[in-house]
Amino acid sequence: MSAPVEDSAPRQVGRRERLLWSDYSRNGEILVDGATESSKSNVMIPATMHYIGYGEGGGPEVLRVAECPVPAIGAREVLIRVEFAGVNRPDLLQRAGNYPPPPGASPILGLEVAGRVAAIGAEVTAWKVGDLVCALTPGGGYAEFCRTDASHCLSLPRGFDLATSAAIPETFFTVWTNVVSRGRLQSGESILIHGGSSGIGYTAIQIAKQLGAVVFTTVGNEQKAKFCLGLGADHVINYRTHDFVSEIKRMTRARGVDIVLDMVGGPYIEKNISLLKSEGRLVQIAFLQGSTVSDFDFMPIMLRRLTVTGSTLRPRTVEEKATIAHALRERVWPLLESGQIKIVVYRFFQFAEVADAHRTIERGEHAGKIVLSVG
Repeated sequence: MSAPVEDSAPRQVGRRERLLWSDYSRNGEILVDGATESSKSNVMIPATMHYIGYGEGGGPEVLRVAECPVPAIGAREVLIRVEFAGVNRPDLLQRAGNYPPPPGASPILGLEVAGRVAAIGAEVTAWKVGDLVCALTPGGGYAEFCRTDASHCLSLPRGFDLATSAAIPETFFTVWTNVVSRGRLQSGESILIHGGSSGIGYTAIQIAKQLGAVVFTTVGNEQKAKFCLGLGADHVINYRTHDFVSEIKRMTRARGVDIVLDMVGGPYIEKNISLLKSEGRLVQIAFLQGSTVSDFDFMPIMLRRLTVTGSTLRPRTVEEKATIAHALRERVWPLLESGQIKIVVYRFFQFAEVADAHRTIERGEHAGKIVLSVG
């Protein structure tokens, strides 16, 4: 991957490489490629930044620290000085060439960040330079500066620091829209969450429990089983030693579950459908083992009035993501601030250790989130 080309020309803020915004004040306002900063601050905006490149793609060994221009922002966007960035499985897929960014998105890896607002677009009123935020991004998180729509930023939950907050956006946006909005999980229902110790999994367990659901989850070892039980899961199945289909049928007396949240796909698809009650919902958020099934029998879907749905977050519209951010602010932030939902970071990696961060996820040894220290 060569130095990324942003949607608009690189922003030039003066003749020196690093400049203070306050040095370029004009009547208390600075305009740079649609950005405005209406109060003087000491946020430094360089002409260039470091980011993680991945050349033509491949394994973790292709990840390198590189340099490119700081991105310009639009009228409704903010520029964030990134301190920490979450590492997620879609980053690994993009690095390997299997998950290209949508049109208009930064080609740089990284879908969630936490840091300080460095610049705001001319139409942004919700944030000011210097605000601490965590944010969902369309890409660009593995860099010293990242741009995103202002409506995709959230204040840090009360009592949280930047390091922990960087582990929130991508997983919580994904779980909320798929479990709550698409899956329509209700109090008293049951849900099977595959990969319970992953970032998505441990988040889904906690949100489902707060909504009053009975939670089943699958994991690959006993240490991860204890981790999930500690987060509130009602039933944990080690898929390496037990068949999850027969175990859940035994536990539920063959009634099954109302919802399955799955990222495995492949051979799991028919197994998941076999576990759904009448009016059940299969919510697919990834296909780690493939998206096709040969000789698939659709009859159970019709007879039991099942719903098969799913979504990917990255290509959704700015407005749709803003709606999710609003729901999280209203419904989930109070649970984070009260300690009813916990953020678990398995390990922090330094910026130059990004390859090791990716290897950790590939090996599946983590329980919780992986976070890069960027600043």
